[in-house]
Amino acid sequence: MTINTVRRAGVSLAAAAALISVAACGGPDGSAGSSGADGGGAVSTQAVAALRLVQKETGGAESARVEGTTVMGSSMSMKQSGAIDWTDGITGALEITYTGGTMGDALKQAGGDGTMRARYLKDEYYANMGDAFAANVGGKHWIRYGYADLAELAGASGEVMREQMQNSTPQQGVNALLASGDVKKVGQEDVRGVATTHYSGTVDVAELTAENSALDAGQLADFKKQLEQLGITTETVDIWVDQDNLLVKKTERGETKTGELNSTVFYSDYGTAVAVEKPAAGDTVDFKDILKQQGSTAGAS
Repeated sequence: MTINTVRRAGVSLAAAAALISVAACGGPDGSAGSSGADGGGAVSTQAVAALRLVQKETGGAESARVEGTTVMGSSMSMKQSGAIDWTDGITGALEITYTGGTMGDALKQAGGDGTMRARYLKDEYYANMGDAFAANVGGKHWIRYGYADLAELAGASGEVMREQMQNSTPQQGVNALLASGDVKKVGQEDVRGVATTHYSGTVDVAELTAENSALDAGQLADFKKQLEQLGITTETVDIWVDQDNLLVKKTERGETKTGELNSTVFYSDYGTAVAVEKPAAGDTVDFKDILKQQGSTAGAS
């Protein structure tokens, strides 16, 4: 594998891993089953009222520790853990480990061991690819991605990616259920020793409505765009909330462009302090500079 190929693989995979990980922790991206909830039928007024409280309390908590797993067809499976803050956009840090799939294999071929660290700041995020990758990019371990520059990497979908990175808060799963027009209380269950109430619903993108969700027309349109970008038309969303109306667990399942997407995320330690610093400038390379180097190499050849 040439250095240019290693760089290209590393840039693309770091971007995908960091995007999918933070979206799974907060946004409407995929996941596991509904534990027996009935599909269809009228919306439960009591469930809507309860979820509005969850929406308010979880959103107001501002930060939490997260731990989860994501599987997307045969292309990837991964786990992630860390802490995020959503006071003003998303900030935080996650450790992301590929556990299988073609993307995990490609990441290892690019010089990594399958694990990377991501730091999220208001307008940018950084991905640490490890020593083997650094050896191919001038000794620098971190790749910087400016949200404003994502369109350069992803074309027309760049703006959607930017919005998803900056707005993937935990209460987005609650928003999905409220906007779905199909949400029910399943019952009382323990989740990792915590007494919770379980709610479930089916999200049909074509039927999403702002009536119950407290989303305005623009927010609803952005929400639909995020789902459509993934190729999702319907998905099952389940959430478990504690006695303080805080989200404890979220699972989702949906078909995407690349196959079935399953995600399970656990939330704990709400209000935890989240301090994130930019990596040292001398240990960081901007993805735009790597792309320019690739272009120069391609032009020279």
